[in-house]
Amino acid sequence: MSLNRSIGSAQYMKKRIPKNEKYQHVKTRLDTGCSLTKYLEKLEDIKKNYRYRKDEIFKRLKVSTFAQLVLQVASVSDLNESEIDGESHRTEECLSVASDVDLECLSEHTNGSPQASPHPALQEAGDAGEMCHSARSTLLSVISGVGEMNVDQNHRSAPGPQPADGPYPDCPYLLLDVRDRDQYDCCHIIGAHSFPIATLSRTMNPYTKDVLEYKNAAGRIIIVYDEDERTAGQAATVMCQRGFDNLFLLSGGLKVIAQRFPEGMTTGSIPASCSSPSLRAKRGSAPPAEVRWRFTSDELTRIQEQLEEILIPSNSSSRTASSRTSSSGSASKASSARSRQSSSSSVRDGARVQSSRAWK
Repeated sequence: MSLNRSIGSAQYMKKRIPKNEKYQHVKTRLDTGCSLTKYLEKLEDIKKNYRYRKDEIFKRLKVSTFAQLVLQVASVSDLNESEIDGESHRTEECLSVASDVDLECLSEHTNGSPQASPHPALQEAGDAGEMCHSARSTLLSVISGVGEMNVDQNHRSAPGPQPADGPYPDCPYLLLDVRDRDQYDCCHIIGAHSFPIATLSRTMNPYTKDVLEYKNAAGRIIIVYDEDERTAGQAATVMCQRGFDNLFLLSGGLKVIAQRFPEGMTTGSIPASCSSPSLRAKRGSAPPAEVRWRFTSDELTRIQEQLEEILIPSNSSSRTASSRTSSSGSASKASSARSRQSSSSSVRDGARVQSSRAWK
């Protein structure tokens, strides 16, 4: 037998496993890390849904990152509104106490007492936070001859709660839909402003008041989107060339949103070019888009669930299997610990018995 003879044939390495179309939709549940198959799938997804260019001068924002931003803005807005409501209730109580105290002081002055002792409630209100002044209390003080009415008081009224259907106060992002107005009326992301790309070609006043307010503002960004980045890429390039440094392009636009967040993110019927036939059959005939600036609690819940599904894919079977393995592992650990304890106790008992016996 010669040493140069090879074992097997090299053709076996080139042989491919035959594929069955019946099981093409079945995917593995085991995450094996980075692989060439996953890399090719990612490249295919990029070619299908995104339009990357080598000479891009604008920044991009992922759909999942935008969903996280929406959830954070909604939670912070709800927290601030609850605090404002609490402050308004406290202010109303303070004003009612102040008006009652001024009425009592006025009645004492009218009864003939030139110097009325300060009311204890007035002292408590003053100690609590320099009692809230109102026009009525100051006017009654002037009538009773105490001081003068100072018009330039250094106190500001507490901001009232924002309307429920209005935009979020101090929203850190401005969402612009650069499609035509007709397409915007059919479907758009909740909270988006209609800003057709034709507006940028105007010679005078090409920007709205909101756009100028958010332009290069600290802590604020401008996000543009369309259906498939055809128009939004041009709009983002033009605006960046004109000095917009805080401008972002929503990667994928409505096409990726229809795939990742089919419910809760948009209002109206998603265009046929962005949604699959199965999704259109599931949604049915949706009503025309309504102009809304805030997400409802149900929509936020759906966005949160879909975001968790994207970031952490859920597998009920794998979870149950992991829970079973963890429970079996904990049970085995407990049994091993008990056996160790019993063996150690038996060893100790044996040592004690041997120590109690007489030495031979």
